[in-house]
Amino acid sequence: MAPRNHNRSASAEKRRRATTASANGGGQALSVSSRVLPHSVEAEEGLLACCILDGADVLSRCMEARLSSEAFYVPAHQILFEALLAINERRAAMDEIILAEELKNRQQFEEIGGFPFINRITDRVETTAHASHFLEIVREKHLLRRLIRTATGTVERCFGYEGGLENFLEEVEQEIFKISEDRITDASKPIKESVREAYTLVQKLLERRGELSGITSGFVDLDKMTNGFHAQEMIVVAARPSMGKTSLALNMAEAVTVPKGDKNAVPTLIFSLEMSSQQLAMRMMCGLARVSLVRLRDGISSSDEKQALLRAADELSKAPLWIDDSGHLTILELRAKARRLAAQRNLGLIIIDYLQLISGLDNSVQREQQIAEISRGLKAMAKELNLPVIVLGQLNRESERERRQPRLSDLRESGAIEQDADVVLLLARPKDATDDSSVASDRTDLIVAKQRNGPVGVARLTFIKEITRFENFTSQPD
Repeated sequence: MAPRNHNRSASAEKRRRATTASANGGGQALSVSSRVLPHSVEAEEGLLACCILDGADVLSRCMEARLSSEAFYVPAHQILFEALLAINERRAAMDEIILAEELKNRQQFEEIGGFPFINRITDRVETTAHASHFLEIVREKHLLRRLIRTATGTVERCFGYEGGLENFLEEVEQEIFKISEDRITDASKPIKESVREAYTLVQKLLERRGELSGITSGFVDLDKMTNGFHAQEMIVVAARPSMGKTSLALNMAEAVTVPKGDKNAVPTLIFSLEMSSQQLAMRMMCGLARVSLVRLRDGISSSDEKQALLRAADELSKAPLWIDDSGHLTILELRAKARRLAAQRNLGLIIIDYLQLISGLDNSVQREQQIAEISRGLKAMAKELNLPVIVLGQLNRESERERRQPRLSDLRESGAIEQDADVVLLLARPKDATDDSSVASDRTDLIVAKQRNGPVGVARLTFIKEITRFENFTSQPD
């Protein structure tokens, strides 16, 4: 009886292992400990030889690519690279003798194999012609090893998962994103390439004869000053609460996604951290139909207004516009979401409402430092995705206290916003407006307080309160 029981137990164990193997993808082991991690000894030796032959140039390229000693798979290569970096830091000459002395001072000369090892490395190449090729291979293998370790660690953590899925997924995404961020490419290029690109732009400007070179804001006076919003620009629209930041941003979104005439629509993504997507859609629909939202809430509307709302709903439903109303987004989450949609939909514009509501990555640091990190992240996103990013922000109370027009220094919580932004637009009541809101002018000043590639000044807008809509100042409400 005992042998039969043992056989049944063994069979059950086999079935359990087969089931587990099937779930794991046909029996592939989750552990990578039995497999050799990606590496290339030849490329590592070639790169080190190039560093010895021409230390200053090749090591500079290594540092630009954020290559550390950990990028080398062979321990002796790690030691050698650290010694080379130390010599380069002192701006000393580089040769085998100086390298040997540095290793002896570090008491690592015999550990790596002495002169035979150094001579074997230097004999690998005769010139540094292939240094970039070796560098790319070493960097690529290192990133693959990091990815494998991160992925393997994620699998192990999944088996020990005990709750808090959202935080867990965010941590995993941050780890992957950190690896992705380290894929640094050589951004430097000779001036003749930049001149060629600049001259091509000049030709386009001359051919267009005054037409916008960027994306329209929907406002004539502003477009004349900025020539449109351009790729890689971070445009900050700031104001005190209830001045109409969101309305202005929605009007800009409408101008590019529901364009008039034969202009092509620009796919646009709105991150709304304050209002729901339904609220934004309602405001856009009423603004486009020129129907008072207040009247609509009171149940008062004419047949013409109903038809106008129906037409507006139809136009907006066809618009290439996406709204993400997730709350408590971090800059990493926001960039990851934007990156995915940009890859899928060929985005041309991103609007964020608003900057101060983006969560910081480290709550232990001061909020000003968090905002600075967020601001840098948004500017980096504009450059990475090659599109304009419009960021709404708040102003502090100084302009109200001092009864003056707002200025750049009034940007709330961080001077980094002023530094990172390419264009800063400040919404304000005109200087000649009365304090009595019942008789206040419908005119609003949009102050161009900063523009890297153009003039500063004031663009006038008309604000139509009944439909919370901005229009060109020359236009009058119906």
